[in-house]
Amino acid sequence: MNKTELVAAIAEKTGLSKADTTVTVDALFGTIQDELSSGDEGAVRIIGFGSFQVSHRKASTRRNPATGKSMEVAACKVPKFKAGKSLKEAVNS
Repeated sequence: MNKTELVAAIAEKTGLSKADTTVTVDALFGTIQDELSSGDEGAVRIIGFGSFQVSHRKASTRRNPATGKSMEVAACKVPKFKAGKSLKEAVNS
């Protein structure tokens, strides 16, 4: 399911227009992105669905498969999602 299909499905379930639903979905994604990209240890927890959080990846040395040379990969922050209990149960039922 892509974003357009998501908007259409939500609009159908809620009875809102696709334009209003698109604004709502964009606001949701934007809010999650803003919280995670804030300087804090940003996290968004939605009870029963899951948590979006920022994880730190250490610097490492990797091998370039094309050339075989070693290269340094800088430390960085990466977004992660951890599914909540209700979501896990819904997927596994």
